[in-house]
Amino acid sequence: MTATQILLLIAAYFGLLIIISYLTGKDDSNDVFFKAKKQSPWYLVAFGMIGASLSGVTFISVPGMIGGQQFAYMQGVFGFFVGYLFIIFILLPLYYKLNVTSIYQYLEQRFGKVSYKTGAFFFLLSRVTGASFRLYLVALSMQYIVFEKLGIPFWITVVVSILLIWLYTNRGGIKTIIWTDTLQTLAMLVSVGVGIYLINQKLDFTVFSMLKSEAFSTKSQMFFFDDPYATTYFWKYFIGGIFIAIAMTGLDQDMMQKNLTCKNKKDAQKNMFTMATLVIVVNFAFLSLGALLFIYADKFNLQIPVVNEITRTDLLFPEIAMNQGLGAALSITFLIGLIAAAYSSADSALTSLTTSFSVDFLNIEDRPEAEQKPLRKKVHVGVSLLLIVVVIVFNNLEGNVVSNLFKFATYTYGPLLGLFAFGILTKREIKDQYAWIVALLSITLSLVITSLPESVLGAYKFHWEILPLNGIITYLGLILISRKKH
Repeated sequence: MTATQILLLIAAYFGLLIIISYLTGKDDSNDVFFKAKKQSPWYLVAFGMIGASLSGVTFISVPGMIGGQQFAYMQGVFGFFVGYLFIIFILLPLYYKLNVTSIYQYLEQRFGKVSYKTGAFFFLLSRVTGASFRLYLVALSMQYIVFEKLGIPFWITVVVSILLIWLYTNRGGIKTIIWTDTLQTLAMLVSVGVGIYLINQKLDFTVFSMLKSEAFSTKSQMFFFDDPYATTYFWKYFIGGIFIAIAMTGLDQDMMQKNLTCKNKKDAQKNMFTMATLVIVVNFAFLSLGALLFIYADKFNLQIPVVNEITRTDLLFPEIAMNQGLGAALSITFLIGLIAAAYSSADSALTSLTTSFSVDFLNIEDRPEAEQKPLRKKVHVGVSLLLIVVVIVFNNLEGNVVSNLFKFATYTYGPLLGLFAFGILTKREIKDQYAWIVALLSITLSLVITSLPESVLGAYKFHWEILPLNGIITYLGLILISRKKH
């Protein structure tokens, strides 16, 4: 595809999103922006949340994992399912009972204002870092594919991307997101399906013969029980996956805000169970595509893309889709899937960050009604500018520093995990004014423990178990500042 064709495709895609925004944003009240008036069909929420949970990182990076981990990631996906069950039966009933706009309002009712602000702050820190990093990765791929050839600087790519997101989320907020996420999830799944079909054709496979082939079996080992020190060890992935799902979905305003737009608790639970089941199928499809990409590269002696002298397996999908002559259908669906993957997470992040800052820090719901909508719109612009700045900063950091920043975003969910666990599992009160100190100490201790040298840890490599470790430290710290309820 030529650069002009790619730009026309991007323009057409965003034109469709803006039309959806117009149709869903005729009522731009705060009740619509924050809660969609609690009228979202549960099946639309479930389907759309798949795209939001996958994000651009999954679309680009999960197929690239095959080179180093084969199908080990599925161990974590099975853990996700167990974590989603906890959300279904524990967290959703709690949120609906309290009728919250921001899920961190629970912490205020349970512990006090400091705990509430602490939880909301760590969400903001986590989501700004995580969303910016995801957007950075996909913007980098778009730059690699087309914009670099046109001489367009990276910062302009970022500014235009976030401006477009602002345009279609400005009025309808979460109501618009429910519908655009549905479209974007469909685009991602079609892209993966077309990719699997066309690459299979090139390799003279059918889907069934692919799954039975020796080449596929050598790249699709799923369970790893042999080395407890390795990052791919089953129990690390599985248990980590449980806590990743609980913290990064159940304790995340971005993901839970969509659930809270359902008409009632029962619909929200149906939504989560449907999503939890489909996530297993979809991730298996992504990994199968990854296996095919590496089989293709082996058969046709295709070199893995190298950027700044670093082998980038996450660019293998773009390389094969765009530059290997597999047809316009794959190029078009890949580009649409890539755009959808980027913006299905970035647009909901922009909306949830606006919601959290407005509700949790500006107390927008307690202000005079005439002030509420103008204030929300100012926050929406401010958050958009913040994301632009952070993504551009990422682009000017060394690669390993960027990776560590994204890893840090996973650390910051630990205090949320500890606070909610302590609130739900005990009836004890805490000295609320010290909650933020416990949270900071928890992150600091977790960073120290996971950064210990090999002389202390030996061959042990930390992976997703960092999150429950952090949560446990927070929980123990809360015990130290707690007392029996009077």
